[in-house]
Amino acid sequence: MSTPQDLIDASIPFLNELKNRTAGEDLEKWLNDAYGPGSEFYERVAGLVKDGVRDGWAANIEVDGPRYRRSRLAEPCEELNYFSITAVYMDSVEPYRGQYHQHPYGELNMVVPLNEGAELAGPRGWCGGGWTAPDPASHHYPEVRGGAIIALFYLPAGRISYDITPPAE
Repeated sequence: MSTPQDLIDASIPFLNELKNRTAGEDLEKWLNDAYGPGSEFYERVAGLVKDGVRDGWAANIEVDGPRYRRSRLAEPCEELNYFSITAVYMDSVEPYRGQYHQHPYGELNMVVPLNEGAELAGPRGWCGGGWTAPDPASHHYPEVRGGAIIALFYLPAGRISYDITPPAE
């Protein structure tokens, strides 16, 4: 049985490589090329976070009922190059929006679909598996369609803000 520490330990070499990079379009492309589906890192960490959701130690706190849950697995610390690690589970066949938020320092978001065709909206379109890397100061609704996904995100300094007002629609 896997544990949160297994996921944290698997993330350390990855975060060592990323510690001096900035979220955005270039990093998103690089992450998908170097660490996307099929890579050893992606498959290992995706398996661990799936285990965590199944076993109740990841994405286990309801935000909007059982279809939208999250949990912080690790606080920023020196060992993680001051990144936090959070898991989010979202499940909806129809497009579903989560909680509007801002990323003061950006976000590195590993998208793990649990159903064929499940996708998460990223800053550059829908992502069915792989990475999104919203820029620093970006803000958005997390949005899922086509089934269930897990978003495992790494936040520089653990910074995320839910006290931002969404734009008028």
